[in-house]
Amino acid sequence: MDRAGDGVVVMGEIVGSYGVRGWLKVRPYTDAADALLGYDNWWLKPAGAPDWRKVRRLDGRMHSGSLVVELDGIGSPEMAKALKGADVGVSREALPPPSDAEVYWDDLVGLAVVNRAGVGLGEVSGVTEHGAHPLLQVRRPPGSIGGERLIPLVPAIVDAIDIAAGRIDVDWGADF
Repeated sequence: MDRAGDGVVVMGEIVGSYGVRGWLKVRPYTDAADALLGYDNWWLKPAGAPDWRKVRRLDGRMHSGSLVVELDGIGSPEMAKALKGADVGVSREALPPPSDAEVYWDDLVGLAVVNRAGVGLGEVSGVTEHGAHPLLQVRRPPGSIGGERLIPLVPAIVDAIDIAAGRIDVDWGADF
């Protein structure tokens, strides 16, 4: 088994099984839902697992608005169901560099989030898909009261993302 570590970019999530041969239903986190089909090698990280494992994609297609795939070593519905909730990743070196208007969600993790008043709201701990739009998961600064903030990752809220400066500027109140 190959190990990836930080060299993997999360590109989707397994949301269930498909059929009787162990195929998987995948929710891609990409603008083009079928983009993951361009990669033969995928990395899986089941929920709660510490490490990624490399698997070979044998087949796949779009089906009723979902991505369904066959992965090497997963040959039954039971095996497929056990992977529900697993992250799907692709090696960072296999991905094209993002354009100026694009960003990989993994690149947002660790960035400071600051509102228009200059108040630091915390640090991005992850990005999650939420049907209508993705959400920034923002861990509040040490000593702050309250749990994690969820801030919509949409142009109406996010003013600027500056990866080089390590900062995301948002129109979001400090009391939310």
